[in-house]
This record gives sequence, structure tokens and C-alpha cells, in this order.
Amino acid sequence: MMGAGKTAVGKALATRLSVPFLDSDAEIEKAANMTISEIFQRDGETFFRARESEVIERLLDTQRGILSTGGGAFLSERNRQMMSDKGVSVWLNADLSLLWSRVKGKNTRPLLRTAHPYETLREIYETRAPIYALADLSVAGDPGYSIDDMAAEVEAALVTRRDVLEAVK
Repeated sequence: MMGAGKTAVGKALATRLSVPFLDSDAEIEKAANMTISEIFQRDGETFFRARESEVIERLLDTQRGILSTGGGAFLSERNRQMMSDKGVSVWLNADLSLLWSRVKGKNTRPLLRTAHPYETLREIYETRAPIYALADLSVAGDPGYSIDDMAAEVEAALVTRRDVLEAVK
């Protein structure tokens, strides 16, 4: 979800693990030489989602590291399967009040540019949370956690997956 900390926590986790940080949205923007919003506006969501899946697949096939995706990427069954087959998906499970505290008053979230942004966020959250719950791992967010605290929680969850990350002794 927007505001969960995908980019900030992903970068901190990549640093902790000494692996590259990859961002599918940044890769899409670089390839298209356009912002995500511009791609949506010019080509539509269907076009964008197809390119997004292609980029995610390329990154999963060619890179090893921490991959952050846009919040809508995990809604695709194809993307969820790719992530599980080629790595492990992690849901940064922040509750609605925590997400709202992080995104309210910001104009950087196109989906929240509505007359009632909190209600919009709530609707998105209620729709997406059951799908996000399909992730291989879920790590609960906490308002008291720093970015590094959350990265440590994700690392601890990843250690439970010996096929992905071995415990550090």
C-alpha cells in the first residue's frame, strides 16, 4: 500500500543485506522516459500494467536483490506468481491509520487526489488488503518503528525462508 514504506524500507534492507535495491516503477520510468502518471494518462492502465509485468519479470530474471514494486503490481496474479517462483514476496502490513498518517496532506499520490482522500484510501486498503495477504510473508508495521526497525523486522522474516536468506550467525 502507498505509505507502507516500500521504497524506504527496501533501501534500508538492501543496505543491511549488502544487495542491490531495485524499483520497478523507477525502471519503467527510465525505459519510457516518462513518469508513471504520464504513462497512465497517455497509454492507459492496461498498457502500463503489461509493461510493469514485463519489467518485473526482467528484473527477477536478471538481478538478485530487494525489488520494490508499485502498490498495484501485486494485484496481478501473474506478478504474484512470478515473485513467489523467483523470490519471496513480503507485505509491509501497515494498518489504515498508519498509512493515513504517512500520506495525508501530500500531493504526491495521484489516487488520493479526490474530494475525500481518506475515504479513497480506505476503499483502496479494503480492496487490496485481502490480496496483499496472499504474500509469502507478512511483516506488521508499527507507528513506533523507524525505517531501520522495519527493515530489521523484514530481515527477521526473510531468515525464516532458508531458500531465500540464510540466518546470519
